Amino acid sequence: MHPAAGESTVDGVWTRLWRCVRHRWADESDTRKVIDAAMLERLASRVAASERRHTGEVRIYVEASLPLSYLWRHLRDATPVTQLVRERATAMFGHLRVWDTEHNNGVLIYLLLTEHEIELVADRGLNQLVSAGQWQEMVGHMGAAFAQGRFEDGLTQALAEVSAPLVQHFPADAEPNANALPDTPVLG
Repeated sequence: MHPAAGESTVDGVWTRLWRCVRHRWADESDTRKVIDAAMLERLASRVAASERRHTGEVRIYVEASLPLSYLWRHLRDATPVTQLVRERATAMFGHLRVWDTEHNNGVLIYLLLTEHEIELVADRGLNQLVSAGQWQEMVGHMGAAFAQGRFEDGLTQALAEVSAPLVQHFPADAEPNANALPDTPVLG
């Protein structure tokens, strides 16, 4: 374990321990307080509307906290939370089968409430057409709305920004979209 710059080992352990406790307190009921049934339905409609414009698939996954296995790595190994969040988003990308599209153009919008962290995970067909800087810019725009507690606005904006390169590079008029994946966001 290596403490961050200016942080003693003891302070680092306590900070990581407190972060783990915060995550263990949060659960799916906290997610449902932020994303209620009506908002879930509106977001599903927006995903469906987006997917009518392109051949990609967009999934939204919102969870309150990281699973214990991730937290254990943070506590034991001092694995940075940003790395764990990226790994979790990538794992959910696979679990939700977002990669399973004909043109490899699926995108996962991932939001971790406890950490106020956002990740966009795009399949290789789209990722090669959008620069890392463009993805980071999109995340930055969403972060402003989430920081103010405007989760629906942030997710709607995320969907619009993710849809733009999909429409540009994989327009629906090229071929009909089979809508291979559910449109309803997943809450964890």
